[in-house]
Amino acid sequence: METLRDIRLFVAAYEERSFTSAAERENATQSGVSQHIRKLEDRAGLPLFLRAGGKVIPTPAADVFYRRCLDVLRTHHAARECLRQFRQGMHGEITVGLMPTMTRCALAPALARFLAESPNVLVRPVEAYSAILTEQVLSGQLDFAIVPALPATPGIASHLFAHTPEVLVSARSDERQHRAAVRLADCGPLKVIVPGQQNTRRRTLDTYFSANGIAIEQRLEMDSMFATLDLVSRSDWVTILPGVLMGSPDDAERYSVGALVDPPLGLDLVVIQSAHSTLSAAAEAFLVTLGEETARVNRIWAGSQHLAISR
Repeated sequence: METLRDIRLFVAAYEERSFTSAAERENATQSGVSQHIRKLEDRAGLPLFLRAGGKVIPTPAADVFYRRCLDVLRTHHAARECLRQFRQGMHGEITVGLMPTMTRCALAPALARFLAESPNVLVRPVEAYSAILTEQVLSGQLDFAIVPALPATPGIASHLFAHTPEVLVSARSDERQHRAAVRLADCGPLKVIVPGQQNTRRRTLDTYFSANGIAIEQRLEMDSMFATLDLVSRSDWVTILPGVLMGSPDDAERYSVGALVDPPLGLDLVVIQSAHSTLSAAAEAFLVTLGEETARVNRIWAGSQHLAISR
């Protein structure tokens, strides 16, 4: 019968693709990890890893076993969390990772509501871009993070958080009505600020420009959200941003903002968390509040695009 220790060591070896790295992660020895894996293989009567040049390669059987092991770890974590909640009630600390997309309009009202209802919970928001947030979830530094939809990643569980439209942002003028739908092909040639090549949205935007005949006069790469917005407000440069970022009532004074249509363009945001555990009651409650505030901001654009907000 496999123990939780067997399962944890197998999961570590599967995700790290190395017995040595798995041992460091689980505070074990390399030989100890190897012995546990060998016992699992002996009981199963088939190999779980192929050993080659210091690396271990999971077999198809290991792929299936890994998914079942994650179910066991999540169930065990949920059982322990249930006992902790009965003993302590909802309090403690949670650390959440958010992109600038989420921090400008949705975070503050979510925090205000949540902390008023749960004053004994300390919430630590961390702002960074998706690659950094994903690494921090994997390393256990974050309870969860909100990032653009990403490919399947070992050790990461994800589900849809919200769909938000992409919107054109330009300096306030009489030429573009604030919050009116925008057909980008009618607006060119554009001087457009785009995120750098490392940003998940960059390829999507370049494809949209190319596929829809959008005339681009100049491109400027900039990964600072505040600098981008400041430049747009002071010049004839424009940018395209997720709608959930541009939901402040004050935006009408500095910007003209409109959801893209014909065709529409949107961004799927997902919740990512460790695949080995479940969220604490406090983290789950804050995620619900954050989702409600995100949906509130997104409703601004509901007349321009069909929005799917889900948990």
